[in-house]
Amino acid sequence: MLQLRPCCECCAADLPPDARNARICSFECTFCERCATATLGGVCPNCGGELVRRPVRPAAKLAKFPPSGERVVKPQGCAAAVG
Repeated sequence: MLQLRPCCECCAADLPPDARNARICSFECTFCERCATATLGGVCPNCGGELVRRPVRPAAKLAKFPPSGERVVKPQGCAAAVG
């Protein structure tokens, strides 16, 4: 089951469970669409994997399978990770 992390690792933008602009890699690193495309070029700076649209968990399942509350943010942002 996906963690559904609550924010972008680059810019800390909120990404609620129903966000259609959330992008993830196969390790569930999470980014907003803007950072994933403009800054990262569709490649995860952590593992080098492809960033794809994160699926939306149905609202009816959120009570039993809640999203993660862990905010993972790179203190230096992603530009430093790419550069």
